[in-house]
Parts: sequence; C-alpha cells; structure tokens
Amino acid sequence: MTAPAPATGGGGEPRDTGPADPEAGAALVEFLGTAVLLLVPLVYLVLTLAQLQAGTFAVQGAAREAGRAMVTADSSSEGVARAQAAAGIALADQGFDDVAVAEALTLDCSADPCLTPGATVGVRVRVAVGLPFVPTGLRDWVPLEIPVEATQVATVDEYGQVRP
Repeated sequence: MTAPAPATGGGGEPRDTGPADPEAGAALVEFLGTAVLLLVPLVYLVLTLAQLQAGTFAVQGAAREAGRAMVTADSSSEGVARAQAAAGIALADQGFDDVAVAEALTLDCSADPCLTPGATVGVRVRVAVGLPFVPTGLRDWVPLEIPVEATQVATVDEYGQVRP
C-alpha cells in the first residue's frame, strides 16, 4: 500500500496550509446574532400592526353596521338591540370576542323619538387593542393598549313614518 501524496500547488511543490485561522466562521456567527437581534423586533412590529389593523377594520365595520341596523329597525328599543348585535358580530369577525359591546358602542340621536324621518343617528365604536403577547392581567397595571375609534352617521329614511 502506498502513502497518499502530499497536497501540491500548481507547480508540483507541497502547499503550506499554515496554522488554522482563529477567525474562521466568525462572520457567520455575527450574521446570525445580528439577524436575530433585528428580526425579533421587526416580527413583533408586524404582529402589532396586524393587530391594530384588525382593530381598525373591526370598529369601522361595527360602526357602519350598527348605524344601518338602527335606522332600519321598527322601534328605537329594537334598533338598539339590533345595533348591539350587529356591532358584536363585526367585532367578533376580527377576533375581538371579549369586547363588551354595550361599553364599546355609543348611539346618539338627533331627534326625539330617535327614528323620526330625516333624523340622524350617530354611532361611535371604541375598542382598546392590546399589544401581542402581553397578558391581560398586566394590562390592568400598565396601559399596554392602543385605543381605536370609528364614527358613523346614519340617516333615518326621510319618507317613512315616525317609529317610537
């Protein structure tokens, strides 16, 4: 059996590999460390913005649908119940199931009775959007929520009859 030939350069002479470089592989470690330090806050920012956008969609949809439900009802009491149900569905559609709709929804009528022809009904929906991964108990101590609010004005049919 013959011994393996030594590593040679282009001229047939043995190549000097020298001592091992102590910095070999350091760039990869530095890149991974920097990537993790930069990507974790970036991912958290994206999650926060997504949650905030969902809250914005929820309050806008809830205000719009609550206004429609109120002005198309047969009576003011039925309208309030329908507006709360519509707002609850719109909020739940975006993942805000735990919101107390009665506290989030405010109705303001321009006439008395509320469903007088030509009157307007102002609807305001306000929801506090919590930051991702923050426990609910901690939110009671430190305000880690962003309030989101939407308003809508709906007009009662001008050619209808007065509904109590």
